[in-house]
Amino acid sequence: MFLLIILFIFTIYKHYSSNKNISIKDYNRSNIDKILKEKIKDLPILANDTNNVIKFNNSLDNGITEEKKRSFWDLLKTR
Repeated sequence: MFLLIILFIFTIYKHYSSNKNISIKDYNRSNIDKILKEKIKDLPILANDTNNVIKFNNSLDNGITEEKKRSFWDLLKTR
């Protein structure tokens, strides 16, 4: 089991430190703008349908006008 774990770690290290993988990473990092432009050129532009979706609820001002006694300890009392 230990030998398999060591073999797995070695294989992963060998792959990520290979010249091919390093050159691919360098290419992607240097041309990221070009790659992104190619990927997003076919994306559709969605219409904005979010007008007047959020309505302001002013019930906070209406509900607090009543002067109630509020106490946390009263919640814990048994009736």
